[in-house]
Amino acid sequence: MTTTIKFGTSGWRAIIAEDFTFANVRLATAAIAEHVRSRTANATLIVGHDTRFFGEEFTRTAAEILREYGIRALLCDGPTPTPVIAHEILRRKVDGAINFTASHNPAEYQGLKFSGPDGGPALPEVTHDIEARAVKIGERAPAKANDNPFEKIDPRQFYLDRLAQLVNFKSLVDAKTSVVTDALHGCGAGYLDRALSMHGVDVQALRTDRDVLFEGSGPDVSVGNLQTLRNTMLAKKAAVGLATDGDADRFGILDTDGTWMQPNHILGLLYDYIIETRGWKMPAARSVATSHLMDAVAQLHGTTVIQTPVGFKYIGELIQKDKIAMGGEESAGMTIRGHLPEKDGILACLLVAEMIAVRRATLAEQLRALFKRVGREFWPQRANLHLPEDVKLRTVNRLKADFKTFLGRSVKSLDRTDGLKIEFSDGSWVLLRLSGTEPLMRVYTEAATLEESSKIASDTEAWVMDSAQEAKA
Repeated sequence: MTTTIKFGTSGWRAIIAEDFTFANVRLATAAIAEHVRSRTANATLIVGHDTRFFGEEFTRTAAEILREYGIRALLCDGPTPTPVIAHEILRRKVDGAINFTASHNPAEYQGLKFSGPDGGPALPEVTHDIEARAVKIGERAPAKANDNPFEKIDPRQFYLDRLAQLVNFKSLVDAKTSVVTDALHGCGAGYLDRALSMHGVDVQALRTDRDVLFEGSGPDVSVGNLQTLRNTMLAKKAAVGLATDGDADRFGILDTDGTWMQPNHILGLLYDYIIETRGWKMPAARSVATSHLMDAVAQLHGTTVIQTPVGFKYIGELIQKDKIAMGGEESAGMTIRGHLPEKDGILACLLVAEMIAVRRATLAEQLRALFKRVGREFWPQRANLHLPEDVKLRTVNRLKADFKTFLGRSVKSLDRTDGLKIEFSDGSWVLLRLSGTEPLMRVYTEAATLEESSKIASDTEAWVMDSAQEAKA
């Protein structure tokens, strides 16, 4: 029994044994193989996986299908971070990769990401073609028995060597920076911690073992999942706590006092720091859901910000064209000029540690100083609304209105880049959009105080819930 293969914001994700089955993996891989063959003869794809359940088995299933389509498959020899696979695509100049990962999703999920020869996530025109081919194929039989082994690759050291070119590790050693890392049982283990230790940095690594259940909480770099990291770094009196999610494309940061730092704030700080230290007086890119702190930093340095829909693939395009110094999303994704057109949580963590070492100030101190320099504060929030399908549809229809006021506030502008973003006259804003990876509606807000941001969020939720009441009436 097959299901529709549907790519969301970042690949196809589904619950294991429900929709993410071997039959559907064969179907998705066959559709990808057809797509690749339509563009390239004698193609080569890397096939990798994170630490999730059945990662190795799904990888082999995909490789078997690729072999039947005449595509050379290079299998990563162990759980491999998404940014490492992206780096290896570019280094080997191959035609892309199939990566089995559901990133930060709970343990019951698996996922498949497809990247093209540029190393970045496939753009919509590519994924739409793959989806259409999957519908046409309908079902793909198992590959014929073949005992021939697949080629294995180990991309770790090449990636670590690249990090050595991008990060000022000497500054961490000189400042005697003490670091605790947390892999959350994901595949960042042996990458973030090794990058630090091989350069002489004092580092303690946590949760580096494989646990396909992720202690029951999922490998998300949220504040609730980093209590172990917090306790350890406080006991060690470390300068910073650094975490990566399941496939190490997202970052999680704890300040020296154990405070979880919002990714939005980290992005603003890093953009400011990169301009100052790398001399890249260039624009930044951010998704429509990301804090306007990056815009304020851009104004401070006489640059601009390019706004994109949600999905790192759009930022990746700008990195490839060398149009930006840095790109980031509020969901803890970032990359920098000259690196990958893909999120890199490992690099983000290392740059944060470098920034602390060079500036000899805590992240809280740096954020306060940045707010002062740009002339105001930025306090974003995100809420997830689990809505019945009828309420969701009714809300989407209500958002088509041409609002002059919203929640009793005067509307300055409406932006439909992705969902509906309503900016108010005082610079605060709210964005409502359907998630591309989970069955829910996301509400993003930002204001000059946390209290006002919270009020906009609660008022918006009440407005959405009116749809439920109207639906019942």
